[in-house]
Amino acid sequence: MASIPARAFRTIGKFSLATMIGMGLVAGDALAQQATPSPGSAKAMFGAVTLPTQGPPQSIGFYAKGCLAGAVALPADGPTWQAMRLSRNRRWGRPETIGLLERLSRDAARNDGWPGLLVGDISQPRGGPMFNGHASHQIGLDADIWLTPMPRHRMTAQEREALPFTTMLAKDRFLTINDKVWTPAHARLLMRAASYPEVERIFVNPAIKKKMCDTWTGDRTNLGKLRPEYGHDSHFHIRIRCPAGSVGCTPQAPVAAGDGCDKTLAWWFGPEPWAKPKPSTKPPVKPREVMVSDLPKTCQVVLAAPPVASARAATFGARDAGPTVETDAMPASGNTPPSRIPQQ
Repeated sequence: MASIPARAFRTIGKFSLATMIGMGLVAGDALAQQATPSPGSAKAMFGAVTLPTQGPPQSIGFYAKGCLAGAVALPADGPTWQAMRLSRNRRWGRPETIGLLERLSRDAARNDGWPGLLVGDISQPRGGPMFNGHASHQIGLDADIWLTPMPRHRMTAQEREALPFTTMLAKDRFLTINDKVWTPAHARLLMRAASYPEVERIFVNPAIKKKMCDTWTGDRTNLGKLRPEYGHDSHFHIRIRCPAGSVGCTPQAPVAAGDGCDKTLAWWFGPEPWAKPKPSTKPPVKPREVMVSDLPKTCQVVLAAPPVASARAATFGARDAGPTVETDAMPASGNTPPSRIPQQ
């Protein structure tokens, strides 16, 4: 597969490298970008809720079309993790998700030379569509982890908002890893995350997947869990399978057998993902916003349910969480990805 980038330069032709690299730097599954959601839309309704529901956890619907009841929050700080972009209020998930993130942070620090996780978006307090940043992350089973190691000091809320993302891509070459920022510890962290049985897939930039295919010399049993998707060059996206007994949680099709280092990876380096849509004779139709009525019916109940007493009361392991960093809610911005991206 060493010749894939070279073939990409020849076949993509008129696309400028700057444009391609810029599109490749999108951080998140940004199919859901929108400046301001309309009042009454699912994005507006779920985005306005600040606290989760009372009761047991329940993931309702699919990763990209659903909601979440009984969520718990990742503590803003832990011995081996710090939550980022606190103003978004998106550090909520199922207890299984939050527990796995804490476990990964400890295991990676103990065994893989990774000083700690910087955890990005998980879900909103009651899941549902976000007005920007993601098409998924709706049922508490998705989480973004930065590819930037945790600093030694506890960051302030302002630092967590301002710290820039660090891309793993070279600026002057198409979908190629920058070996000045990529380290063996990055590879060990990814494979540690993939080793957990409850982790079903991990989205990474195609260049990262190729780097792992070319260089990983350890056990490749779980390498197939690393799924290429544009963006995801400065963070990776963990997706957990529907927990056993989760009535109402719609699973995704299992990952195909094998390590994924084949023609399915080569596709991402060709021209098709970047191809412009074929011109249509029909006038363009403005996409209709998703309404609460478009989600599973139970999501209407979730929106109307009474909240927990406070965020701290619903924080995972709150008694041991210690002092934390708090901030007000603020919107975030995003970009537009290339077209024709298959579901991984």
